[in-house]
Amino acid sequence: MPSPLTLRRTLLATALTGVAVLTTGCGTGSTGSAAGGSAAATVSGAPSTTARAEKTSAAAATVRAGGAGTGTHSQLPGTTHRRIAACPTRYLSVRPGVSQGTAGSVYQVIDFTNISKTTCTMYGYPGVSLVSGSPVQQIGPAATRNTTAPRALVTLAPGAAGNALLRITEAGNYPATQCHPTATQYLQVYPPGQTTPVYVAYHSTACAGTVGLLSVSAVQPGSGSAS
Repeated sequence: MPSPLTLRRTLLATALTGVAVLTTGCGTGSTGSAAGGSAAATVSGAPSTTARAEKTSAAAATVRAGGAGTGTHSQLPGTTHRRIAACPTRYLSVRPGVSQGTAGSVYQVIDFTNISKTTCTMYGYPGVSLVSGSPVQQIGPAATRNTTAPRALVTLAPGAAGNALLRITEAGNYPATQCHPTATQYLQVYPPGQTTPVYVAYHSTACAGTVGLLSVSAVQPGSGSAS
């Protein structure tokens, strides 16, 4: 049996070897370390070392990208781990901004203002439809997506605003027998990624049939309000 002194020396040498291995593995920086830890948990039980390595590399690339592609979180400048959550409906004041009629359509800006005390983000397209009645009923199809302006992650500090541009084609452009024109009272607006709507007073005429009159752009930074 080794002496107590020899045993302590053996344990110390083993510990120092483990520290050296950990130090070498962390040489890629804090982001790479976070990715490696996450990937190890994800690919536990993978069939081969090669598969684990490939999955680890893919996970690391996703973390380095900041996750912005999902529209759910963004990374604050100068930080490594902090993420900003998507704006829930309750954080937002939604109202119509400037509007302009031209060539058989009305272009209506919809403003989203962060009324909370917490910074949040918006990414992608709101869901918009014309509704009426009590309880409200949707009149005609919901807005399609206008992809002219690319999607962008919009970070809203408290009091800041983003906007989306809604195009409403005039119902009078279609025969009444095809359109079945119906008066509406509100815009039903779902902020991007949310399942709770906001109702904005808006009197218009929709087609009660299958004719789609609405298209909407992705949310962009800034306000489109006249005030």
